[in-house]
Amino acid sequence: MSLDTLEVLMAASLVLLLGRQILARVRLLRTYSIPEPVVGGLLVSLLVFALNRALQIDVRFDTTLQVPLMLTFFATIGLNADLARLKAGGRSLMAFLGVVVGLLVMQDALGIGLAWALGQERLLGLLGASITLSGGHGTGAAWAKVFAERHGLASATEIAIACATFGLILGGLIGGPVARFLITRYRLAPNPETEGATSTGFEEPNTVRPITAEAVIETVALIAVCLAVGSAIALLLNGTAFELPAFVCVLFVGVVLRNGLAVRGWYRVFEDAVSVLGNVSLGLFLAIALMSLRLGDLASLALPLFVILVVQAIAMAAYAIVVTFRVMGRNYDAAVLAAGHCGFGLGATPTAIANMQAITGQFGPSHLAFLVVPMVGAFFIDIANAIVIKLFLLLPLYG
Repeated sequence: MSLDTLEVLMAASLVLLLGRQILARVRLLRTYSIPEPVVGGLLVSLLVFALNRALQIDVRFDTTLQVPLMLTFFATIGLNADLARLKAGGRSLMAFLGVVVGLLVMQDALGIGLAWALGQERLLGLLGASITLSGGHGTGAAWAKVFAERHGLASATEIAIACATFGLILGGLIGGPVARFLITRYRLAPNPETEGATSTGFEEPNTVRPITAEAVIETVALIAVCLAVGSAIALLLNGTAFELPAFVCVLFVGVVLRNGLAVRGWYRVFEDAVSVLGNVSLGLFLAIALMSLRLGDLASLALPLFVILVVQAIAMAAYAIVVTFRVMGRNYDAAVLAAGHCGFGLGATPTAIANMQAITGQFGPSHLAFLVVPMVGAFFIDIANAIVIKLFLLLPLYG
């Protein structure tokens, strides 16, 4: 059974509605702030897995829309990035970047150490570390090709995709419980001084926003420019020492476009329209990504790799509680940042945003978290991850 593009779009919309209805009825999921796309998407993927195993019905999803939706989401992050605000949160941004780099090093060292202890190829441990967990499917697939061609690692691509899929699931499941533990343990609440501060569009996804058709059309045009120019830049950089994922280039174009137009006085980005389109693309992207998961691939993971990934998930939760939370100030913002860090430390930036939206929707706003996490998770982490991975590959362990 195959679902085409329009059928997948319809299914993704229903998945989001299903997740919302389940959360409204299941208090336990609300208590631990599990995001709507994770709830609905995992339920559908489990159903597809059961159909395959019980009745040999293989359901295939046309995921053509997944990449454009992801790029649209990152374009809206760029268009929402006011450099004046980023400058105000510069110290926190740098501190969080340091925390993120620390996690990358820990993940790679832990992955290699566990692989060695389990008698496995150490490159396998590296694939079960920052390459696929903090890097995601794209980074995992790229490095898997290198490992297969240059180091002879068998089934590297399949391993990378399975690891990234496992991380995406866990990233959406542990972020809420980690933040809730911190908030209840230390009796944290939003800073009253920030109540009147300007929030980002992603911070309050359920807020009704007054927008017009003209504003939506203008915003769609800006997003289209980001996608076209960003993709062209990524293509030009492909194969060079400055190669970057397409979504990083798209985000960068959005930042330049938003702030360049404002400086010149030509146009001011309408943030309400940007946030609405960004939240729509975020929800649909996550719904498609999660409902189309091949859970059979995870079921077939070899025991050593499964052990590595489980330990990595536990280590991520512990790191968020012990390091991220403490370094970022031991306050409510730090707890929300910890939830976001779990999201992209195991999965992807969209998962981080969904985690934080679930937390702030229940406990209150965190302007700092929504200022820092999108920029670090979408831009800086890929550059830092590439450097850390290459440094580990220089170790004599790979000779």
